[in-house]
Amino acid sequence: MKYISAKDILPDSLVRELQTYIQGGYIYVPTDEKRPRRWGEASGYRRELEERNQRIRSEYRNGSPVQTLAEKYCLSVHAIRKIIYQK
Repeated sequence: MKYISAKDILPDSLVRELQTYIQGGYIYVPTDEKRPRRWGEASGYRRELEERNQRIRSEYRNGSPVQTLAEKYCLSVHAIRKIIYQK
């Protein structure tokens, strides 16, 4: 977990209010149970897939055939086409 300075993300009034409870220490803010993380965010797998998909799109733009990309990334031709045409 990366620590972030409260001054960098919170309004000054809220920082002053927090300082009445804790000075120069660390405080953990739990996630909102009503707003769960999306699939793959906690493990980083979502980011890995997006990076892979960016590589696939880049290779396709640089001339790699869909069939070659499917074989290289162990995906179906249909899956490669979905990746290429998304966004």
